[in-house]
Amino acid sequence: MKCPIETRDNAEVLLDYCARKLDPDRAATLERHIRICPACREFADSQRAVWNALDAWEALPVSPDFDRRLYARIEREVSWWDRLLRPFRPLLVRQGLPVAAGACLAIMAGILLDRSGDVPVGAEAQSVQVEAVPADQLENALDDMELLRDFNQKVRVDAGRTRM
Repeated sequence: MKCPIETRDNAEVLLDYCARKLDPDRAATLERHIRICPACREFADSQRAVWNALDAWEALPVSPDFDRRLYARIEREVSWWDRLLRPFRPLLVRQGLPVAAGACLAIMAGILLDRSGDVPVGAEAQSVQVEAVPADQLENALDDMELLRDFNQKVRVDAGRTRM
C-alpha cells in the first residue's frame, strides 16, 4: 500500500479512518500500514485526539434572552448616517420617491425636446473628393463591363433553353 500522506489521492482515506468511516477490510489494511509508517501513525494519533476532544465537548446552553440582547446590540451599532435618516425614511418613501421620479422625467423630457432641433455641425461641412483616372484605364474598364454584360445575357438565354 502506498503511504496516504505521500499521495494526495489517498489522503482522504486516512481522514476517513480516523473518523471511523472506512469498511473493516480497508481499515485493517490501513492499520497494518500505520504500524510501520511513523508519519501516518503520528497523523492518526493527532486526528484521534481531535475527534476525542470534539466528542467530549459540550456546547453551553443559549440563554433565554440571547435574541433580545443581540438585537439590542445591533441597534446600538447603527451608523450615524442611518440614525440621521431614520426619522425621515417614511416621509421619503411616501412622498420623496414620486417627486424625485417626476423631476427626473421632466428633466429628461426637457433635454430631449431641446436637442430635437439641433443639426450636427459636421453634416454641412462634408465634401466629396474626385480622383482623376487616366482615359485609357477608364476605356478598358468600360470594355470589361460590356463584355461581362454580354456574357450574362448569353448565360441567361442558355439557362432558359435547358429548362424547357
